[in-house]
Amino acid sequence: MKKFITLISFFLISLSLYANSANPDQKPRIVILATGGTIAGSANNSTNASYKPGVISVEQIIATVPDIEKIAVLKGIQVCNISSQNMELSIWLKLYNAIDSLFSNDLCDGVVITHGTDTMEETAYFLNLTIKHSRPVVLTGSMRPSTSLSADGPFNLFNAVSVAASQKAHNRGVMVVINDFILSADDVTKTNTVNTAAFSCPNYGPLGYIRDGEPRFYRECMVRHTTGSEFDIKGLKTLPQVEIVYSYAFSSTTPIKALIEANVKGIVIAGVGHGNYSREMKNELEKGFARGVAIIRSSRISTGGVDCAAEDYDPSWPVSYLKNPQKARILLMLALTRNNSVSGSIDTKEIQRIFTEY
Repeated sequence: MKKFITLISFFLISLSLYANSANPDQKPRIVILATGGTIAGSANNSTNASYKPGVISVEQIIATVPDIEKIAVLKGIQVCNISSQNMELSIWLKLYNAIDSLFSNDLCDGVVITHGTDTMEETAYFLNLTIKHSRPVVLTGSMRPSTSLSADGPFNLFNAVSVAASQKAHNRGVMVVINDFILSADDVTKTNTVNTAAFSCPNYGPLGYIRDGEPRFYRECMVRHTTGSEFDIKGLKTLPQVEIVYSYAFSSTTPIKALIEANVKGIVIAGVGHGNYSREMKNELEKGFARGVAIIRSSRISTGGVDCAAEDYDPSWPVSYLKNPQKARILLMLALTRNNSVSGSIDTKEIQRIFTEY
């Protein structure tokens, strides 16, 4: 029944967008997939810093943006309405399947996803590795709720639709558009908890910016993504379980022991400095590796990454290069769909190849 409802909804979208696109302006057809977050949030008054996320609908969000329908034919779909700290794999898969269906059936020219900012970079990166289409997919959100005195959501959505509607945005991978900047899913991360200038690409810088509704690009994402990705998740309902362990002064090994006993498939180390960790952590991780747990070395530091010049480098434990721990986790989850352990061993050379190319 769910599949039938999905097919019917996409059929209705197709009819609506086709009818609206048959106009002399030939405006691009953009579908907005709404997932909730602060951009859909509401507070008791216009100056209250406390608010409830995921309250208003996608139609209400669109209605707050003056002139947005002048740049594209819009259709909104409410995928869910949650705060993004509650994001689930099932929603990622829904987004993937919806986007794949929309583009495969030529139902739209671009997709915008409204999303909470807390895990926006993770959703963007997952889609960047799995969506095999060149058409634009753009995530946006806000740091202030819709009821705020100076809400940033409406302008962020206007800019996101402007990018998704632009021919210049094709073949650039999944992007995050926020605070006038166009940011690559590959490197984007949240760097401030409350400020509207909350996102950056700390290692490479933005892909470009938006001015007067016009995207201006000045660099490209040079690693593999979207149409160049090898990962195929069609038909998958779950992914291998990978968790993150944080390293710090005299850190406990209890989390590592618990994860190994829980039979996780991979562990990402959010190491100190250049991906480092204590002798005690190393001893426990070696036990996990012997049981077939894949280990990736990342860093809790936001720039510089971890490469093969790391201290005590062991090729059995691949390094994440510039992937932060949360993105290294996603890449390892997908890598393990292609690289299952056999007889307790992991093909670490193949995993390192993947982390080098992505």
